[in-house]
Amino acid sequence: MIRRLPVIIITGTPGTGKSTHAQLLAEESPLKHINVGEMVKDRSLHEGFDEEWQSYTVDEDKLIDELEPFASEGGIILDWHTCDIFPERWADLVVILRCNHTLLWERLEKRGYSLKKIQENNEAEIMGVISEEARESYQPETVVELESNSTEDLQENIGRMVTWINQWIADNTSK
Repeated sequence: MIRRLPVIIITGTPGTGKSTHAQLLAEESPLKHINVGEMVKDRSLHEGFDEEWQSYTVDEDKLIDELEPFASEGGIILDWHTCDIFPERWADLVVILRCNHTLLWERLEKRGYSLKKIQENNEAEIMGVISEEARESYQPETVVELESNSTEDLQENIGRMVTWINQWIADNTSK
């Protein structure tokens, strides 16, 4: 099946602006936003809640099975804190959002995250864990890293992604 619209994965450490970017991009493009974390909760695609980390233990097989029809059709933005579980064939563009670690700390504090969770996520951001996962899982030309520290970054990033989507559509519908 040939897709008429791309699949974009927006990933990054919690607090980098994934959902904000994905929501705005969905408003500015023909793509639909799928908040994967919400889908996991709403459709019980998990094996239970981990009290220590205050998060769900995702059943990756169930999640992939649930997302497969959407990804096959295209026209979606997958918004999640990791990306390496998604098959390479799904991804037309993988956007890794990066954030200054001091700003990230403040964002996570405002969300009420525990100190342990803030530290873990901040260390992951400093070490570039999600960036490394993405680069190991997808072709280099598919992966882009964008700064997400300010409203200006947000606007610039959305503009770049809209331009990319329009080019993808032009390149893939004229064949």
